[in-house]
Amino acid sequence: MLKLFQYLLAVAVAILLLPGCVDRSPMLEQVKRDGTLTIITRNASTTYYEDHSGRPAGVEYELARLFADHLGVKLQVEVTHSLKDIFTKVARQEVHFAAAGLTVTEVRKNWVRFTPSIQAVTQQVVYKSGYKKPKSVSDLTNTHLEVVAHSSHSEHLANLKEFHPQLTWIENHKLENEELLDLVTKQLVDYAIIDSNELAINKHLYPEISVGFNISKPEPLAWAFPLSQDTSLYDEASQFISAIKKNGVLAEVLERNYSHIQQFDHVGTLTFLEHVQTRLPEYEEAFREAAKQNDLDWLLLAAIGYQESHWNANAVSPTGVKGLMMLTRHTADYLGVSNRRDPFQSIQGGAKYIRLMYERLPKSITDPDRMWMALASYNVGIGHLRDARKITAWRKGNLNKWVDVK
Repeated sequence: MLKLFQYLLAVAVAILLLPGCVDRSPMLEQVKRDGTLTIITRNASTTYYEDHSGRPAGVEYELARLFADHLGVKLQVEVTHSLKDIFTKVARQEVHFAAAGLTVTEVRKNWVRFTPSIQAVTQQVVYKSGYKKPKSVSDLTNTHLEVVAHSSHSEHLANLKEFHPQLTWIENHKLENEELLDLVTKQLVDYAIIDSNELAINKHLYPEISVGFNISKPEPLAWAFPLSQDTSLYDEASQFISAIKKNGVLAEVLERNYSHIQQFDHVGTLTFLEHVQTRLPEYEEAFREAAKQNDLDWLLLAAIGYQESHWNANAVSPTGVKGLMMLTRHTADYLGVSNRRDPFQSIQGGAKYIRLMYERLPKSITDPDRMWMALASYNVGIGHLRDARKITAWRKGNLNKWVDVK
């Protein structure tokens, strides 16, 4: 580990000492002139991934895209699973910066320049529920503990080893944190160390994973830039991050990606995973067709159906709403649904209704906030949403932003 750090530091210093450059203009000017901002990142649910439609997503990607938009250039993304590759390419200035969920550490500051933090995370020791819960570092000795190679987790363990000489671990050079969760679930590994944000966002996929204890204090995540004398692009990025913290955009991105994790329910997640296999196949084609007819994402429509009834065509609430999409009698009549317990009529009606709510919102509300508020209207009624927006304005919030209205 130490040799790697020394090697990367030497590379960075050597680059700074290169006598000649093809282009001596500030990097910020070069990026704007070339029209492309190139970042390197990791393929993970908290950084960068392709959603079910093949579109790029992830917190780090969203923020980098916003920065590229701010500069008026296109974003080019390079993806690797290797942290070593990330820091090497940043040091060699083969990319403009890394947006890869990188923890700021004192060692890393020797060979990259970090921006102001984007969010804070805690390193957590995880294990499979039902097995021995680790409560301290001492419980990790003489066990099979794995971490991602060249990670801040490995760096932290190296520091702890000074006080716990018997502590050992394996650095996995092939897998990401999310894949380590799978190894723990399958009991191929006793324990792993995962950042709190990555664990939280993947908890619904690995409901049997539990946290033993926090092995670190909260630590900042930030973008990493080369240690070059030209700080023009770095300075612009730092100002951008400070600005989106102040105007609420950063909070909105984090809210959109992480707000659902606070509602994790172990039993509910297991039930959902079962229903995906046993109930959804019967209605998938109906969801797809209704979504297509109403210009919706079919998975969004299916998610509404699950939230409303758990895909139960015979569901009835105490207030009298019925069916797979839980339509009121008045709404069903308005939408032309003659039998609310007919799942296919219900799905068609639900699709028309969410589209109607979406279209009735003021034009000042744009996506993704527009769809969030349409979903709220579907659930509680558009009148209550209007009241909530009035209260938001009265409280000096932004009545067009879901993060304030919710």
